[in-house]
Amino acid sequence: MRRNINKPKLSKYLIDETKQHSLIRFIGLVIIVISYFIFISIKFGANEGIPITILTWTFFIFCTPIADAGFLLAFPVRLLTGLRMIYTQLFSFVLALGINLYTFFITPSLYNKTMILNLFHRILSQPFPFWGIIILSLTGTLFSIYFGDELVDVSSHKQRKKYHKHLNKYQIIIFLFIISATILLYNSLLEKLNINIPL
Repeated sequence: MRRNINKPKLSKYLIDETKQHSLIRFIGLVIIVISYFIFISIKFGANEGIPITILTWTFFIFCTPIADAGFLLAFPVRLLTGLRMIYTQLFSFVLALGINLYTFFITPSLYNKTMILNLFHRILSQPFPFWGIIILSLTGTLFSIYFGDELVDVSSHKQRKKYHKHLNKYQIIIFLFIISATILLYNSLLEKLNINIPL
């Protein structure tokens, strides 16, 4: 049987530099999610802690241009099956969409539980201009997960340099534009809601 070239051995994640980076990132994200769930469960109870944590995860899927939320699913799937993370990320988008369609129309009160979810509800409720945040974030996430796949594909940062040589400068410009535009849209939303975040 032909070996799946996209599926590195588990031991590689303990040895190779770049794979260690991906593993540490995943463990860090898991710790953050568990800590958040414990905090929310203490505040609202375990019955509401689970849906609030899941809904908050969908916020980071849709409204941040970095693939950390999707990475929580994509990395273990890549580790176990060899399936490239870009495909799992697309599945995460669909899953997050389904969760929000259900919550938005069936249990909208969940969005009032935390400031982040309240902000998320405002974004979902006002397609123009705030769906621009979602579009820009999803685009940025695809760029981000592409680099995540690259980290798993190579074994050292020295090898990774050859990828950087081929990185189109226009891709960097586009990614910076996405982040800048997302920040501006968030700033507009916060001003509209009279929320002041001191920097």
